[in-house]
Amino acid sequence: MASMTIPTFTASVSSTGSHSRVLPDVAFLRSSFLPVRAPPRLLSPTNCKSILWKSRNQNTAKKICCSLLKLENENDEACELVSGMEITLGEDGSDGIPAYLFKAVKNNNGAGILLLSDIFGFEDSFTRDFAYRVACNGYNVLVPDLFRGDPWRKDRPSSTFEQWISSHYPERMAKDIAISEKWMVDEYLAAGISKKLGIIGFCFGGGRVIEVLAKDQGAHFGVGVSFYGTRIDPSLGPKIKAPVLFISGDEDPLCQVSVLEDLHKGIEGSKVVIFKGRGHGFAHRPQSPEEDKDAEQAFLIMRNWLCDELVVNK
Repeated sequence: MASMTIPTFTASVSSTGSHSRVLPDVAFLRSSFLPVRAPPRLLSPTNCKSILWKSRNQNTAKKICCSLLKLENENDEACELVSGMEITLGEDGSDGIPAYLFKAVKNNNGAGILLLSDIFGFEDSFTRDFAYRVACNGYNVLVPDLFRGDPWRKDRPSSTFEQWISSHYPERMAKDIAISEKWMVDEYLAAGISKKLGIIGFCFGGGRVIEVLAKDQGAHFGVGVSFYGTRIDPSLGPKIKAPVLFISGDEDPLCQVSVLEDLHKGIEGSKVVIFKGRGHGFAHRPQSPEEDKDAEQAFLIMRNWLCDELVVNK
């Protein structure tokens, strides 16, 4: 396996029908300090270039720099406002699937991305913040409620986790993801806006990315990103026809590097990036200044991967 070193981290790399309520055009702070399950904090409209955020472990403010392109020449207008929209997918009434849709208002490249959350659900502030940042780079990002209003809560006893996760039947969740996929196909592919979709997942959602791509076999999704996926079936690798970027840490007990390597061997064009000394969840919910730096590097790697597969090669 080839290796490379990037400033601030060392990584090992292998390559081989909706109903909606429109929210105002807004910009969001990096929201690690927001309460879980709270709606995103709304700010006055501003260019992403000037948004300031504070790490939960740092008192100094830092600037987020979102760029639509991975070119060295920065474009001050590349990252503009993102609109947020609450929608309901699928059936009318009580069986509809709640979801959030984030859309780049300016420099929208037309590509749709399905984002599958971790166990804390689609209303979690970390997940919404990440979805916003992806949209900020020109995309349309759909985040469905995989857990139908019952995500895992940190105040629950850990001994009840397996009982909780088993209450969310795989068949029901797969159906909900399929409905989300169909909505995006109708919205972006059938309309001729984009040729292929992208899919991103964290933790539990990262594991579902593999299942979705194996079933899809290249029909709709042109690229995937799996952040430290859990409950992954390595045998699904050969069925996947889209390139997948795997990002994880070498100290993650829930996502073994060996499993990712096994998957990587069966997926043409895939890449594995391992951050040394990092555990589970560092890329979308960093807990220290050091993790903040690696989270930014992971985001840039993902951003370039999506750009190559959905924008440059579309």
